[in-house]
Amino acid sequence: MNFSEVREYQYGDDVRSIDWNVTARFSHPYIKVFEEERELTVMLLVDVSESSLFGTTRLRKKDLITELCAVLAFSAINNNDKVGVIFFSDGVEKYIPPKKGKSHILRIIRELLTLEPEKGGTDIRETLHFFNNANKKRSIVFLVSDFLASGYEEALTIASRRHDVIGIHVYDQRDKELPAAGMIKMKDSESGQEQWVDTSDKQVRKYYTDKFIEHRQYCRNAFIKSGAELISISTDEDYVKVLQGFFEKRI
Repeated sequence: MNFSEVREYQYGDDVRSIDWNVTARFSHPYIKVFEEERELTVMLLVDVSESSLFGTTRLRKKDLITELCAVLAFSAINNNDKVGVIFFSDGVEKYIPPKKGKSHILRIIRELLTLEPEKGGTDIRETLHFFNNANKKRSIVFLVSDFLASGYEEALTIASRRHDVIGIHVYDQRDKELPAAGMIKMKDSESGQEQWVDTSDKQVRKYYTDKFIEHRQYCRNAFIKSGAELISISTDEDYVKVLQGFFEKRI
């Protein structure tokens, strides 16, 4: 609630709202009038690590993340809300403090399209620590990542106690399933490690899928325990429908 004005006391007003200093000055009761603060702050925590460059459909994960963040940012300014961004990889790459205005949103989109990370990994824990220290005002937080990280549960819990945190898990179908394409050379884009994998082996493909499902469940459990929410969107999905369905359930 924000202070709006002082006016004369009227029958039925809450006596707890009396401004005693003004009342003493004019020898007549006056009360403080407050109005609800409707302006929100939206924070986008955006994963720009090397793994976001992967994609096997018309969109890479980075492209989907960019479109999602653009939609969320424009929705925020349409509601006259402030928008800020933290770009992160294996640490915070860039911080843009919350601000209003179309020119501000265009700057954010330009950074989404052009920012080149200095590091390759993904550290969600340190990013959340930075956010918790930099933003004291309650915000709506969208953490957009492929979540190829672990050990961020405590930082997520701290953030969720103060803010409304929503995780958006972005993935490609090939993160989940391997094609039966024989021997292929695979490279971890974040660590740089390479390995030959026999994708014609059913057990290898099953192990690959099981590890994806196991890690996704780890992420879901982390968000549930912290009191935050998590949605998953694939690069071949209609993300608008997924977002609409999610927000309709929150109304």
